[in-house]
Amino acid sequence: MRDDKRSNSLRENRIVNVANGFREAREWEIQQELSMTASQRQRVAKALKERFYGKNAPDVREAQQKR
Repeated sequence: MRDDKRSNSLRENRIVNVANGFREAREWEIQQELSMTASQRQRVAKALKERFYGKNAPDVREAQQKR
C-alpha cells in the first residue's frame, strides 16, 4: 500500500467528539483506542511517527545499544 493511500484512509476515518471537560474527553479517547485492533493501532502509530520524524527516523534501540 502506498503511503499517500494509507494516510488518506486514516483521514477518512476521523471522528470528532466535543467533550464537556478533560475527563470526558479522556474517557472517549480511551474507548476509541480500545475499539481498535492491534494492527490498526500500529498502523496509526507508524503514520504519526513518519509524520513527526520523517521517513528516515533513527532507531532508538541503536542509541540504547551504544551506551
